[in-house]
Formats: sequence, C-alpha cells, structure tokens
Amino acid sequence: MQGNGFKIGLLAFFFALSAWYLYPTVRNYSIQQRINGLEEQERVEYERENIQTIRNVKEDALKLGLDLQGGMHVTMEVRTDALIRELATDVDQTFEEVLAAARVTSDETGNSIIDAFRMEFERRDAAARLSRYFRDSDAGITRRSTNAEVSQYLLDQADNAIDRAISIIRDRVDRYGVTEPSIQKQGTRRVVVELPGIDDPERVRNLLKGTARLEFHLMAEPDELLRSLERVIDHYNVVVEIARVEDEEGDEAEADSALAAEDLFAEPEEDEPTNALLDVMQPVGQGVRFGLVSEQDTARVRELLSVPAVRDMLPIGVDLLYDANPVGLTEDDLEMYYLLGVRDQIELSGEVITSARVDFDELNLPEVTMVMNSEGSRTWARLTGANVDKNIAIVLDGVVYSYPTVINRIVGGRSSITGLESREEAQDIVTVLMSGALPAPVDIVEERTVGPSLGRASIRAGFISIMVGLGLVAIFMIFYYRTAGLVADLALLFNIIFIFGILAAFNATLTLPGIAGIVLTIGMAVDANVLIFERIREERATGKTLKAAIDAGYSKAFSAIFDANVTTFFVGAILYSFGVGPIQGFAVTLMAGILSSLFTAIIVSRIVFDYMVVKRRMSVSYG
Repeated sequence: MQGNGFKIGLLAFFFALSAWYLYPTVRNYSIQQRINGLEEQERVEYERENIQTIRNVKEDALKLGLDLQGGMHVTMEVRTDALIRELATDVDQTFEEVLAAARVTSDETGNSIIDAFRMEFERRDAAARLSRYFRDSDAGITRRSTNAEVSQYLLDQADNAIDRAISIIRDRVDRYGVTEPSIQKQGTRRVVVELPGIDDPERVRNLLKGTARLEFHLMAEPDELLRSLERVIDHYNVVVEIARVEDEEGDEAEADSALAAEDLFAEPEEDEPTNALLDVMQPVGQGVRFGLVSEQDTARVRELLSVPAVRDMLPIGVDLLYDANPVGLTEDDLEMYYLLGVRDQIELSGEVITSARVDFDELNLPEVTMVMNSEGSRTWARLTGANVDKNIAIVLDGVVYSYPTVINRIVGGRSSITGLESREEAQDIVTVLMSGALPAPVDIVEERTVGPSLGRASIRAGFISIMVGLGLVAIFMIFYYRTAGLVADLALLFNIIFIFGILAAFNATLTLPGIAGIVLTIGMAVDANVLIFERIREERATGKTLKAAIDAGYSKAFSAIFDANVTTFFVGAILYSFGVGPIQGFAVTLMAGILSSLFTAIIVSRIVFDYMVVKRRMSVSYG
C-alpha cells in the first residue's frame, strides 16, 4: 500500500463529499415517507411544526425533473400580429384588412407574419409605404423609410419581444417559487416552459399568460348607463316582436280553412320568441353596474352587446367590462359577475407603479398596495381630486379588479386593489406587476400535465432499470473475471454514489433521460475495467509477476481509457450546449458518469488490487 496514501485520502474525501451532498436527499425521502404515513390531521400538524426544516431539506435535496416529479409542460407563442398593431402609430381600415390577410397567409404557409404583412401591403399598392403606419425616431424609422427598412424594424422588435418575454416569464416563475424550472426559446416565436412539482395548473396558466396591463379608468355616468340599458332591452324586445309577427303570419298562411276539434283546445306552444339578452343577463342599472351574468353566459352576452346597432346605443367612449370577483351563485352553482360601464380612455397606466406588495385590510382580507413614481403621484392626485364621490376602475388585463369610490383627493401616489379572494391571488397580481408587462400577448399552443402518479411510475421504472443493468453487469464481471470482477463491481458501486453526489453538488435535475445516462455510464465504467484486465492478462502471459502485470496493465490501458472517455465527454458537452430539456438531462448525467468512472476505474480498483496483492499477498484471478 506504499504510495497509495494520497489515493486513499482522495477517495475518502470524494466519498465524504458525496455523502454530504446526498444527505439532504436521503433526509428528504425519510421525511416524505413519514408524512405519507400520517393521518390528515397529524400530517397538517407535523408540516406546520417543521415547515422550515422541510423547506430547507427539500431545497437542498436532489431535484427531480418534470417526468419524474410531475408538473406542467407549456409551449407558448408570442402574438406577433398584436405586436405589429401595438407598434403602429396610425391605424386605419386598410391596415386592419392587410394585417388580417397576413395572419391567414402566415397560418397557412408557416412563414413570418411580418413578411406576409409586407407582401400583402405591397400587393395592394406597390407604391404605398409602410412608414405611413410606423414611426420610431430612436430606431431611425421616419416618413421617408422604405418598406424594407420598416420590415427589418418590425423583425428586430419581434426578436426583442421574444427575448423580453422569456426574461419576464422567468422572473414570474422565480417569484412564484417553482424549483428548477426550464425556460427555453424554441424557434423564433415560441417559449417552452417546464415547471416540475406544480399542483395548480390553472393558476400558473393565468400567471404565464397575463400581460400585466394595469390601467386606471373613470367609470360611466350612472344615468347614461341606465338609459343605454333600457334602449338595449327595448331593442331586443322589438326583435322578439318582429319574430312573433313573422311566426304568426307563417302559421296563418299554412293553416287549413277548417280546424280540427283538438286544435281548438290545444295547449299554447311554449317555444315562442323571448328577449335574447334577458335570457342570459339580469339587468341591474344601478350606479356603474349594467347587468349580472353567470360565468357560462359571459361569451353570449359579449356577442349580443357587440352587434353594431347595440354598440351605438351605449354611451360614447364607454366599454362594458366584467368584474373580476363573483357576487353570488345561480341555482346551478354557477358564479355570477357584474358587467360594469368603464370609460375607454386610460387615465393612468401601470408604468407608473414602482412597487407593489400584499397587505391586509382591517377585516384581514388580502389586498395589493401599489406605490407610484412622482409623475404618477401627481396624475393620481389630480385624477382623484377632480372625481370625488365618483368611481375609478382599476383594470388589469381587461378585467375590473376594483372600482372604489373616491372619498377625497389622494396624494402620495398610493392605491390598492381590493376584493381579492385569497392571498395567492393577491401574490399573483404582485408577481405579474413587479415582473413587468409582456411586450405582446402570448397564446398557449401546447400544454401537457404530468401527474405525480405517472412520475412515481417513472421513478420506479428508472430504479428497476438501474438495478437490472447493475445486476447483469455485476454478474457478468464476476462470471468472466472472477476475483477481478468483484473488484470492478465494488468500483461500480462507488461510481454510482459519486454520480449522484456530483448531480446533487451542482444542483442538477434528475430526469428520465438522465437515468438512461446513468445506465449507459454503468456499461462505460465497466468497459474501462475490461481494458485494464485484458492488458493484465497479456502481461501475465509474458511471464511477469502479478504485481508487475498490474502495474503494466494500468499504465498501458490508461491512454485508451482516457481517449475514449474524453471524446465521449466532449459529445456530452455538445449535447448540453445545443440540446434542450431531456437532451440536457441525458448530457449532464453522461458527463458526471464519465468523470466518476474515470476516477473509480483507475483509482478505486487500483487501491483494492494493491491492498490484495501487496499488503495481503492474495492471489487474484482474472478469469
């Protein structure tokens, strides 16, 4: 064992380091097993008493990927058409028609909507210039800019938009508290988000999609809104009367001159025309409240109120928006929402908000308190001072979260969003506000949810594959190399411990492809021992002593082992650099396994052989 002191110390150091990093994982598993064995009440009590310990251990434990832990996989696409409309400084009917045609062409061909927009515009009028709609002095886009320059400007803005969207989404996810999320850019307009351990997909879906467009609006005048409501109801009453007259005329034209006796005493039909709006909306007409709608009828009401003739009956410059908070339940347990009259002019935008936090009012109900910058404070003071005893709507992403009545002029730039259902909802609003607004709306084009039961099945399958692979390799090595095979199997056990230790030390995430990488590494680790053992056999065949053959075998096999592992390591590095998601998981475990197998094959097995041959003077069989 002379000269092996450094090797033994190195082995002990790495083993202790791996045990140190793996201890939280073992402890986390033990705690989870204990929690799963408790009754509901006992589990709640235990988690409350040990919440900090559980959180710290879980934070330091080896992370499991989406396929093992369960969670959400979401593919999102930035709405480039909405970005084009937002960048336009002047919009007319031609612009809208060209943009709509470009959207259809892009969906059919898969080409960039910006290129389709330019081509459609030039097709209609080759001499016209896109600069009539777009101007940005900072980017050099003026009235004289060519269509090519404007098109390039839009492409640059779209690229910036996807990068900003990724940054904002990552900030929102981090604030939400997801462990080891994966956020990747896919193509030019898509973002792939993987969120392990998510148990509330709807909440996360709303968090990712929210554009965070916070706006302050004045509300409609109550008298004007009431008169509009009466006119709209009368409009649909007239529609009903016209339909009834047409039905009666049709019945008379088809009737026979003689009626059967049973027709004289027939029950009247119940499927007569009714007021379409009143069928799906309860009129309110009190203050700024237009009507009351159940959650399943909101789309139908929106459709009825979007009819041009009906739109003309509403007050000029007023939109009808839904309240974010339900006010009751129908007989079918459906939530009811107020439809509110809100002026379309934006008095103040969310850009003036410098900070936001979750607070609680005197009734211990959650609310979001916002602080404005100096410019916003001045505008807010002027706005509230001029509208005492009137309502101001706080609108987030087209939904009215609160519409408080102004009691007096508010100075200092503070405002609150009240009427929230839970602290989680308040925290989500803070998260969205403080992360910033998305540069353009995003659509979820693909969504997959992996349940925890499927994750447990994947873990079980992965564990079985590792054990079966390890067992088959171990049996083969013992059968073929006898005593030397036992030494190789011992090195293999150390190899697996070191692999998991490396993953835990670098806070890596273990995925199902990562388990495949571990199984592959098991075979590669044994391959190094096979090269060494075959070299030792050759040296023994020349008549050398066992110790001399071992020294020569390790020395001559090293170059082949090193070259093979280094080239494979480079392949793993390339996969990690250019791959996404599962490919990266495979690459991480592959690289960790290569480093570990090099160490165990050359250091661990050599220490054991030197102990057996030099210290104990044992005879080692190589098959």
